[in-house]
Amino acid sequence: MMVVQQPQPFVVATDSNKWSTGICDCTKDLPECCFAFWCFPCFACKTARDYGECLFLPLLDMFGFIPPITIAMRASMRQRYGITGTICNDCMYSFYCGPCAWCQMSREMKRRLQPITLVNARAK
Repeated sequence: MMVVQQPQPFVVATDSNKWSTGICDCTKDLPECCFAFWCFPCFACKTARDYGECLFLPLLDMFGFIPPITIAMRASMRQRYGITGTICNDCMYSFYCGPCAWCQMSREMKRRLQPITLVNARAK
């Protein structure tokens, strides 16, 4: 008896343990950058919703000196996607560069959630 198994498609991820863009790489996605610049609360709420969190969760950041929601979202995203980093860096980026941190998270989700097209080559 002979068992034949078809090769299975796979995706090789490169640099999956790093953010795909830097914290100040807002020009990598100019429309998102403009959206964040002109209406940051709306942008943060949209990004949280796209990530699967409550739509209005980022609005709670306005009530604290340290933005706990931004920190928590960055830490959660790092864990979900296997990105290396520390909670200390998350705090620093969230406190000093909040809008840039949200733009970076939005770019990361877009990059990681892009549909993958698999091409099946058949031998004749």
